[in-house]
Amino acid sequence: MRSRMLRALMVATAASFAVPAAAQQYPNKPVKLINPWTPAGPAELLARTVGTKLQEALGQPFLIESRPGANGTIGSSFVAKSAPDGYTILFSHVGPMAIHPAVAASMPYDTVKDFEPITQVAAGALVLLVRNDIPAKNVAELVAHAKANPGKLSCGSVGPASTTHFACEMLNMMGGISTIHVPYKGSAPVVTDMLGGQIVMSFLNIAGVKGQLDAKQLRPLAVTTLRRSGVLPDVPTMNEIMPGFEVNSWYGMMAPAGTPKEIVQLLQRETAKALKSPEVNERLRAAGLDPVGNTPEEHAAQIRSDLERWARVAKTAKIKID
Repeated sequence: MRSRMLRALMVATAASFAVPAAAQQYPNKPVKLINPWTPAGPAELLARTVGTKLQEALGQPFLIESRPGANGTIGSSFVAKSAPDGYTILFSHVGPMAIHPAVAASMPYDTVKDFEPITQVAAGALVLLVRNDIPAKNVAELVAHAKANPGKLSCGSVGPASTTHFACEMLNMMGGISTIHVPYKGSAPVVTDMLGGQIVMSFLNIAGVKGQLDAKQLRPLAVTTLRRSGVLPDVPTMNEIMPGFEVNSWYGMMAPAGTPKEIVQLLQRETAKALKSPEVNERLRAAGLDPVGNTPEEHAAQIRSDLERWARVAKTAKIKID
């Protein structure tokens, strides 16, 4: 009896040291960084920038592998089903992680149960824009203008169930107004129709409209992250005017559920260091993004908050996709 107890204790002790030992040897082979979007897009460029820094710090290649499709859920699902050993990491985005679950009839993964958040790499603010001929110099004046013209103001988006669409709907909800949603296939035609006078306003990625803003062809009223954007520091946040208004088109890193905490923490620390380098900062700002590098717990809290927020907006605005 005593010998059996001793053997059991030895097995339990060995098991308790197995994970830390594996983490100490990590990484000892190339790591796959899965991009769930198309190659050569902004997500891949950002993932490659971060991956290069991780490779320099950890001594193993971080290989970018694009697995696009189904609004980012194909690549995300691949990671969810991968071995939780730290060698398959998702370069995640708010779309497949928090928005798609709010509008899809079914999902191939559970965002909370199937992933270990590592860090939010970057915050992506949208900017609320109006045409120059619209008599609204700030958000309060825009809301007043919309209330004086119910059902007449149009809000363009880059497509149904996109962050830009949800931003329009959140403005309706929190401002107590009713705008007409006009979906497009990308930001370029939205800008074209705004300049041409076909639509009144839109929420768009900052980098995509920086040229028009610099030329003062469109008027920025607010950004949608809780903190002001480093790219447009003089533009207020929607949260300053409508407390609780947040649309953060973030990018992050997530591992399959069950990945050892030591590996998650190592990747978070090295990513946070990389995001402080001037080179990485410059590339993020050029893409209209702000570096973050927060803790796994903070990133998990952001994800839970987004899941609740977008489920609520989707239900109120009756947004669903097949």
